[in-house]
Amino acid sequence: MHRTAILLLMLLILAPRAAQAQEPAPPATGPLATDFVPPEQEVDVFDLWRRIRGVEEDPAPWDYRKPMRAFAPVIGAKPSAGFMLGVAGNVAFYRGEPATTHISSAVASLTFSTKGQTSLTGRFTMFTRNDRWRLEGDYRLQWTSINTHALGTSADTRTGVVTDYDFFRLYQTAYYRLRPGLFAGGGLYFDNHTDVGPVEGEEAAWTDSPYVEYSEATELLLQSQASAGPGLDLLWDNRDSVINAARGWLARGSYRMSTEGFLGSDASWQRVGLDVRSYTGLSGTGRHTIAAWLYSDLIVGGTAPYFDLPGTALDTYGRSARGYSEGQFRGERLAYGEIEYRGTLTRNGLIGMVAFLNTTTVANLAADERIFDSFATAGGAGVRLLINKRSRTNLCFDVAFGQQGSKGVYLAIQEAF
Repeated sequence: MHRTAILLLMLLILAPRAAQAQEPAPPATGPLATDFVPPEQEVDVFDLWRRIRGVEEDPAPWDYRKPMRAFAPVIGAKPSAGFMLGVAGNVAFYRGEPATTHISSAVASLTFSTKGQTSLTGRFTMFTRNDRWRLEGDYRLQWTSINTHALGTSADTRTGVVTDYDFFRLYQTAYYRLRPGLFAGGGLYFDNHTDVGPVEGEEAAWTDSPYVEYSEATELLLQSQASAGPGLDLLWDNRDSVINAARGWLARGSYRMSTEGFLGSDASWQRVGLDVRSYTGLSGTGRHTIAAWLYSDLIVGGTAPYFDLPGTALDTYGRSARGYSEGQFRGERLAYGEIEYRGTLTRNGLIGMVAFLNTTTVANLAADERIFDSFATAGGAGVRLLINKRSRTNLCFDVAFGQQGSKGVYLAIQEAF
């Protein structure tokens, strides 16, 4: 297990450098500079539908000021939720000339489950004209449940205590551009978990559940726990797209704090995050890309509530650690790495595929387990269907497998990272 994780991290570091040494940098014609096959030569779902109906494509030149929309069903299943069904949508748009302004994107979804769960989420990244301002938001309203497990990557997660709760999140960050690609900003972050308790049939196991044990040990309330406070960020981002990057890289350093009593927060604590992503083309056509992702999420002071601890699939879009469920591995400190190959299978760009490998390590400080003591590694593959060739938005279907019999099936809009 240690060898697998070390090998993955070496690949993350070396693969982008090796590819860059073999291929010259793309021309700098603006934030969207790329040698991807032009959209006019690609076929997306809308083109295919027009051909089936025998309708000609509008010959008028493309107007970047018109929003680009994509919709897809959401289908899934997990023990705590049952069968899930819903819809997700993506809207991409420009607030300035494409040569000087990055594309903006908003994703929203509404899902229902056979066990009475409902989830409404909205997330966006928006650039104003000439990238002067960058705005990011993450809003969630959920009536849901989750399997709670002991902390640390060494925990046995094959069984858990299913916990019900209502969840409200409001994250809002504003960045100002200091120079091309470099942004500094800050924001407000609020998480509230209420009506926390066992699902029907789990009452007997509830008092000894990891959530109850952790909350009692840290003297936090059981029925509800809230965190709120400000944050500061420094961001470098020269990717050609926030939706489906083909070139460039992102590096973000963040500091978050929760202050007891602020907006009902139950505890004071601080966290530090580092997020680095790299995208390297392997061909002159842009049809083959290596994407790498490294991030860490560390509680550096105070005591965070159980549900606010770093964990698998708890990133903004819930796409990390494919192969493991949300919060399956959780702890006070987390480090994560992933490498993914992305390729186009058809000449017209309609169908593509990915193959990926990831690893997660989390700490359990009460048991003296540190990050890098143990790892949860997973891997898988998926197919891509091009929904909108202008925004490069894909419908993504992935299958992934992890340790302890863990597996996942994912249907989503936009790439995992």
